[in-house]
Amino acid sequence: MTIFGVNHLACVYAKRANRRPLLSSSLFLFPKLSKDDVRIPRPRHDTIAAMAPQTAEQIIADISAPPPVGAPHAVPIPGSERANRTPVFRHWRFRDQPLLTKLEPEVESVHDLLELAIQKYGPRKALGVRKWNPATQAHENKFEWMTYAEMGERRKNLGAGIVDVVQQAGYTNSKYGVGIWSPNTPEWHLVDMACTSQSLFSVSLYETLGPDTTEYIINHAELPVVACTASHIPVLLKLASRVPTLKVIISLDPLDKGEHKDKNPGNILREIAAQSGLKLYEIQQLEEIGLKTGRGFRPPTWDDLTTINYTSGTTGPPKGVVMKQGNAVAAINGARSMGNVQANDIHMSYLPLAHIYGRMIDQLALVSGAAVGFFRGDVLGLVDDLKLLKPTSFPSVPRLFNRFNSAIKAATVEAPGFKGALSRHVIDVKKGYMRQPPGSTTNTHFFYDRLWTKKVRAAVGLDNARSMISGSAQLDPDVQEFLGAAFGNEFRQGYGMTETYAGATVQLARDYSAGNLGPPLPCIELCLESVPDYNYSVDDKPNPRGEVLMRGPTLFQGYHKNDEENQKVLEADGWFHSGDIGEIDSLGRLRIIDRKKNVLKLAQGEYISPERIENVYLGNTNILATAYVHGDSKESSLVAIFGIDPENFPPFASKALGRAVAVGDTAAIKAAANEPKVKAAVLKVLDKIGRSHKFNNWERVRNVHLVIDPFTPDNGLLTPTLKLKRPQAGKAFRADIDRMYEEVKATEEPSKFKL
Repeated sequence: MTIFGVNHLACVYAKRANRRPLLSSSLFLFPKLSKDDVRIPRPRHDTIAAMAPQTAEQIIADISAPPPVGAPHAVPIPGSERANRTPVFRHWRFRDQPLLTKLEPEVESVHDLLELAIQKYGPRKALGVRKWNPATQAHENKFEWMTYAEMGERRKNLGAGIVDVVQQAGYTNSKYGVGIWSPNTPEWHLVDMACTSQSLFSVSLYETLGPDTTEYIINHAELPVVACTASHIPVLLKLASRVPTLKVIISLDPLDKGEHKDKNPGNILREIAAQSGLKLYEIQQLEEIGLKTGRGFRPPTWDDLTTINYTSGTTGPPKGVVMKQGNAVAAINGARSMGNVQANDIHMSYLPLAHIYGRMIDQLALVSGAAVGFFRGDVLGLVDDLKLLKPTSFPSVPRLFNRFNSAIKAATVEAPGFKGALSRHVIDVKKGYMRQPPGSTTNTHFFYDRLWTKKVRAAVGLDNARSMISGSAQLDPDVQEFLGAAFGNEFRQGYGMTETYAGATVQLARDYSAGNLGPPLPCIELCLESVPDYNYSVDDKPNPRGEVLMRGPTLFQGYHKNDEENQKVLEADGWFHSGDIGEIDSLGRLRIIDRKKNVLKLAQGEYISPERIENVYLGNTNILATAYVHGDSKESSLVAIFGIDPENFPPFASKALGRAVAVGDTAAIKAAANEPKVKAAVLKVLDKIGRSHKFNNWERVRNVHLVIDPFTPDNGLLTPTLKLKRPQAGKAFRADIDRMYEEVKATEEPSKFKL
């Protein structure tokens, strides 16, 4: 197994200039670059800038302040150029400063960050849920809260209990992984915190994982413990003979419900577990055991593992991304330094915690003293949960923002009469403000925000949301601009990967532009490398283009037990090859324009980015929910498989056919989706979108196949993080793709050339 340690994440030491640094000695940092350096030494994580100490709050205020009007958001480091690469770009505050790792000098781990928060915010709300009421068969209309002090005590006892029962089970290794197989709940975080309090690491398993992948991860990570909801226990018991390292199962749900002992599900499951050589405990039991042991913390160090996060992977088995405590601390502090989270904030936990983005966002909130409320577990009820919680910030993903965009447009700017006219006027005025010269931009209006914007925000429960952030994939610029105008709050885009502990770039405060992902965070640096095979070059004009390479203290240690992949993506001096194609604009802001492995080449030699086309289509119509754009190298056009929206497609089809297609009538919807008139109407919508986004002729979809839910984790065409598995989708719909191409050829004009 090759694991790349922190010392491999090399940055270049600089000769110290005799000038006063911007930031304080309480920052523990990665070293700066200099053109005078000849060799790249291995960095230490304890490099200190020489200046009088500041508090974390003061440092955050310094870093988060926007640059002077018109100044770059990221700056190239002089002398860092290499052949076929751009200079190295860093956050504008860090041109002459080492990369950020710490905001508090005493912090060595996520455990330390949490301890500081628990001690500081003890009586405040920490974790909240809407409890299920069996009598009403509904969730309570309030959140019940656990305080920071209560969270800290439960975490301490649970950590001690896990160590005790694993020792009793005969497992001798002192540092091991604990699997967490659960939706977003307070217990998910309690287990994760318990692990880090005892120098253990956690391994998250996606809720939608099948038995084969679950077996693979348990064996690959050699897990002796899995904490899970009751529904997953039978799966683990069936796998028992094939996962030899597994010794203990922790139920995050109560198992004993007062039935007779012979019928009690908890007793039955414990008996089956015992027959398989496993111990089954409820989480409350482990907390009681831990309390009795009196075991204290065993805090991790900077170089201890915090997680192996398995990427869902669109091809092959999942890859285990190895992260150390130092990676997590640097990433969380990089996000803190943006100044977007405050101690009195309220956050909604709904992004899957098995995904590093959701996990880091929650950790950021908790180390900052914010209250974290959990959605009920059903995305269809998310808006209801938001209306009750009223979060002060809303990090999300393009998939949800696209739905907000379609729903709000339909109810406002696309509405008939005075309501539609007023809405269009409001949006046009606010977009005009957002497009003003730098220094004059805003997305607020003293009158329209009271009259119109307030109602829009209340409709989705974001009344109090000062900010929104879109991550995980690039958001269509039109969607970002419209929602920024509609909500009138800070709406930023960011970019990152599992391999960077979620964060890499994010737009700065008061940047109201759309279509870019901002500069690097203070904890990371990046450059572009030419990809001549796909006609991307760092010498392109007006902006350099190429594969995004990243380096810094947040960068992962390597893929677990996967030397082959490590050699492909990690360089000896610490650069990570992301596989994403980007460009850097004149202000140093990144934009992702392609995915290296997803670029298509059509018969006429034109290169196509299907993901970009899919995102534009889905972001600008509410009749389609999912998309797979396909191009064959022997064909000169594109075809697509679309998943139709169950609520908005039927009225659209009704209009196209001149007869009613009822919402909920699956048979009628399927029949309508196959009607030539409906397909023609869909193609007309797509063509309008393509023209408005200046698609080239070869980028426009020429034929469509419309299906209800064509891509799901269950049919193997979506990953657990809802990413499309392109090779599998192409194979599954091969017959439909061939048919669509035949139909395209049948409608094309015959060649006018004659022999």
